[in-house]
Amino acid sequence: MPTPSVARKQLRAHALKHPEAWADEPWPGDHVIKVGKKIFAFLGGEGPEVSVGVKLPRSVLFARAQPFVTKMGYGMDKSGWVAARFGKGDKVPLALLRSWIDESYETVAATALPKRKR
Repeated sequence: MPTPSVARKQLRAHALKHPEAWADEPWPGDHVIKVGKKIFAFLGGEGPEVSVGVKLPRSVLFARAQPFVTKMGYGMDKSGWVAARFGKGDKVPLALLRSWIDESYETVAATALPKRKR
């Protein structure tokens, strides 16, 4: 089981593999991955916890049924955003989170990038 730091690094690296993806820190301590000017993954900050926020139009019902998933703040949950949170010692399902990052990227890139760049 990876440490929170290793899990964050692996998820960040996976998100950055997508075309035109780039890392940003729009608020101190909050790390996000964007495509164009739009966020497709919230990766939280440093510390003993791992949190990932993603937009899941296809998987949102499945995601919300998971015990580690909560609603995103600021009303974002109304448009399919979910937050997966893991405390110290929790098992982090990296393969599932990678697939959710992929879905979020595909969803956000569809409006953030011209077709030729997707």
